[in-house]
Amino acid sequence: MSSAPPTAAAPDTAVSSRTRARRRSPHIPYALLLPALLGLAFLVLPLAGLLVRAPWSTLPSQLSSSEVWEALRLSLICATAATGLSLLLGVPLAWLLARTDFPGRRFVRSLVTLPLVLPPVVGGVALLLVLGRNGLVGRWLDTAFGITLPFHTSGVVLAEAFVAMPFLVISVEGALRAADPRYEEAAATLGASRLTAFRRVTLPLIAPGIGAGAVLAWARALGEFGATITFAGNFPGQTQTMPLAVYLAMESDPEAAIALSLVLLAVSIAVLAGLRDRWISSP
Repeated sequence: MSSAPPTAAAPDTAVSSRTRARRRSPHIPYALLLPALLGLAFLVLPLAGLLVRAPWSTLPSQLSSSEVWEALRLSLICATAATGLSLLLGVPLAWLLARTDFPGRRFVRSLVTLPLVLPPVVGGVALLLVLGRNGLVGRWLDTAFGITLPFHTSGVVLAEAFVAMPFLVISVEGALRAADPRYEEAAATLGASRLTAFRRVTLPLIAPGIGAGAVLAWARALGEFGATITFAGNFPGQTQTMPLAVYLAMESDPEAAIALSLVLLAVSIAVLAGLRDRWISSP
């Protein structure tokens, strides 16, 4: 006697598929749709205006000047150096906040994230008061070693690292909290030291978080303006990065400022696209 194959699961599958489709495509109320579209327009229209008003006919000549490429080269070098400094100091700091418990940890975390909300120009003033030639630490550096950080390329790196490092710390700390600490405990039971477990076990586990934080920090450092001009000045070939070049060109040559802004816009879009494709998985 032949028996028909069971078909009870098919309706259930169809129902669950429709349920998932409704969940992914909910009915959007007009009370939310209108402000959402206005918010999108508010963010997109200025960028569209930049593209519309761009001097496309003279763009090659605008971007072929040596000043533009010098500012772009300096921006890329300083942003990369600031990201390296953020990695060197920020990853251990994130581990300290995520894996240890000490008095005042919440206060320390608030201090670490303070540059996120602090006006960059205030950060530049603070750096100048501490690391300037007459600052708390800068006076000693100048007297003992002859090191002067303000109004120098190294000052650009420090200013960019000051505003960019919190992005890295937040990303790495989140990755550390999401990582299972039992892997590190297992490595410790096998005789690995704390440093070896961190290097051989923890770092591979949180590599995506480190990568995402490094990209965000690099992008933030590339666009830094306030702290840089306050602490390092605006000297072509030495401290004038692309944002500072845009600011200077806006006063004398608006078309050149638009051309420079397009370069920064293209770099920012490339960074965000690479960040999403490599580190962020969409459902």
